[in-house]
Amino acid sequence: MSDEIWKREEIESPCVKLCVVHPEARICTGCMRSIEEITRWSKMTPEERRTVMAELPDREKLLRRRRGGRAARLKRSEDS
Repeated sequence: MSDEIWKREEIESPCVKLCVVHPEARICTGCMRSIEEITRWSKMTPEERRTVMAELPDREKLLRRRRGGRAARLKRSEDS
């Protein structure tokens, strides 16, 4: 009998099963990957996937940055 734990070779993925593509950035708002990255993911090497995953936090900051909302519109109207 072996005490080794059976391990599966799962593909590491940032997917959160919230797939909505941002219309301008063409990035999934759930995982922050581009359409091309999502398509190639299962064919990428572990190193390629780690590189993409290291870039995701910066993409999230750019994509989720608030653009001003009501307060910005009011300020613009005051400046005019």
